[in-house]
Amino acid sequence: MTEHRLHITQGEYATGQDPDVVISTLLGSCVSCCLWDPLAGVGGMNHMLLAKPSAGETARALSGINAMEVLINTLIKLGAKRTRLQAKAFGGARMISGLSDIGAENAEFTVSFLRQESIPLVTQSLGGNRARNVRFWPATGRVMQKLTDATVREVESDTPVGRDDGIELF
Repeated sequence: MTEHRLHITQGEYATGQDPDVVISTLLGSCVSCCLWDPLAGVGGMNHMLLAKPSAGETARALSGINAMEVLINTLIKLGAKRTRLQAKAFGGARMISGLSDIGAENAEFTVSFLRQESIPLVTQSLGGNRARNVRFWPATGRVMQKLTDATVREVESDTPVGRDDGIELF
């Protein structure tokens, strides 16, 4: 059988129940929560950018509370029972020193949400300063994580501001 990979990015989620489906993502300060119901053989993964929603529809869609509720509700529609859900959480790294630690906020939100909702967090790899590649098999709950070999560092640019090179600064 051939593995079918679904790749998600910020603000996205994917679910599956086929044993050949694997969901993947790349995380820095973002957090992904893998949820699955072992009895129903269904699971999913989200990719949360912001722990708390800020103004605007886009920010709300990327927020943790929305990402968790959408994933849980989708899994229930696929036959999962909320009381049987189990979780594994990844990400929340501090990618750039000297800036706010949004990764720690994202990790704390995820752990707190799961505790509040009585969803057991059976595995976690949160924090640090390295990016993570995560692969999740939603039908079985299996997860593989690979840390990048190098830490992400703040790099000064020598590209002059205002130069028309197709890059928009904001």
